[in-house]
Amino acid sequence: MDAALSYLTGRMRTVREVEERLDTLQYGEGDILMTVERLKELKLLDDEAYAREFVRSRLATKPVSRQKLYMDLKTHQVPEECIRTALEELPKETESNNALEVAQKFWRQLSHLPEKERRDRVLRRLMSRGFSTEASLAAIRQAAEEGL
Repeated sequence: MDAALSYLTGRMRTVREVEERLDTLQYGEGDILMTVERLKELKLLDDEAYAREFVRSRLATKPVSRQKLYMDLKTHQVPEECIRTALEELPKETESNNALEVAQKFWRQLSHLPEKERRDRVLRRLMSRGFSTEASLAAIRQAAEEGL
């Protein structure tokens, strides 16, 4: 329990991260299971809360797509149902607003380029953040119309 509490100091962790950490410290499977269950009872370990906070935090620092958030949460081994719950809580317009924010930023930054190359580069930036082609093209179209 002390090793798990120490690992939880500083930032939230997923159940799987704590299990893996305790496993690398050579604790037995039974001890790990009991510790994880106790941490859940104490509300110190909660994958659903982790997913919600991860989404909130990530969107506060960098506009990304739902797909990118999904993939990042999968990387942290958050259970599927917790990911779905966290993403369903996002307002519907989040995706298009985030895509537009990214498009506007890069549209301004790349203003020195010819229009075709500018559009292509902005599209690549949007796609690298997980936005769909459709959302990306709509955001680029709007950024171009705004004349940024």
